[in-house]
Amino acid sequence: MKALVIITGRGLGGDAVVGYNVITALEKKGVQCEIALDESAPGVLFKKKGLTWHKISIPQAGGHAATKASSIKAAFKMFTATFKARSLIKKLGVDFVVGIIGGGSIVASVGAKLARKPCATLCCTPLDMKVCPKLNHSIILPEYYLFRENNLPDNLSKTFYPLDDDVDSGDGAIALEKLKEIPLFDENKKTILFSSGSSLFKGMIEAANNFADFTDEYNVLLIGYPMHDEYMDMINEDKVIYLGFLDWLNHLYNYIDLAVLTDDGVMIEEVLACKVPIVTITKIKWGRYHNIAGIFEGAILESEMEDANECILTAFENYEAIKDSADRYAEELLDAKPSLAQKIIDVCGK
Repeated sequence: MKALVIITGRGLGGDAVVGYNVITALEKKGVQCEIALDESAPGVLFKKKGLTWHKISIPQAGGHAATKASSIKAAFKMFTATFKARSLIKKLGVDFVVGIIGGGSIVASVGAKLARKPCATLCCTPLDMKVCPKLNHSIILPEYYLFRENNLPDNLSKTFYPLDDDVDSGDGAIALEKLKEIPLFDENKKTILFSSGSSLFKGMIEAANNFADFTDEYNVLLIGYPMHDEYMDMINEDKVIYLGFLDWLNHLYNYIDLAVLTDDGVMIEEVLACKVPIVTITKIKWGRYHNIAGIFEGAILESEMEDANECILTAFENYEAIKDSADRYAEELLDAKPSLAQKIIDVCGK
């Protein structure tokens, strides 16, 4: 079998990680995968993996932050984009198409319909959920409210994020040796990781700075590529250890004591798979709120920005109970990747 996987975003983190993990899971089940990214995407993740991709147009409306104006603008671009996707699908002669989130899912859905090929899409935004279920089977990720429903129509199912095979195989000792090279790091202190994903948002910088000013009893780590260059100047590097974009996250996950994250995305599940407690700070990304703590009950404490410092201390005061809850989710999260691949094959093989 042969599939075309159409992935939204820049090919850097987030959506690209999801797409890559879907591809590797499908390939383990004997599916040959072709990749399509937007023509402007640098595709850094796929370059690092030695993979090539096809360049097409994949408009984005802004995901959860989409406005009526941005959605209309994207819709006009989408018309041309779907015909380009149709041409690529026919040219490659694939058996089915997979769309990964947002614009990638919509382009895959419409393009596959025009090419008369089966399609499955991963969806989590209001726009992709409005379009894709009308055209093909859609698999809902945790950010979308229907993930919490027990009974779904036949054309919908749900999945946790597919995770890297080695996400839970890191070595904390390796992370420790790397951190010891940093003068500000103190191995006698507990260590907290602050992150908003591959892209570093202003609010997460502020949260890390605030906590580092609030107490000096912890190592405060901050990771990610700043959304804007000027954000670099905001980081208080006298108190916050900024690590940039890491290729040893699996080792770091196995060293840190606590993660402070936004309430969305694959990193939450990566951290829980490594049995690390989490505090989520809501509304950092364009003011949106997902109630991810409601899905992983007991393993995540949720806070707004103004209460984050106290919430982090509360997490340490109740550390063992929160960690026990995190431990319970690990096996299910690690099983999500092969289960998702089989679901896609079952749906598209009908």
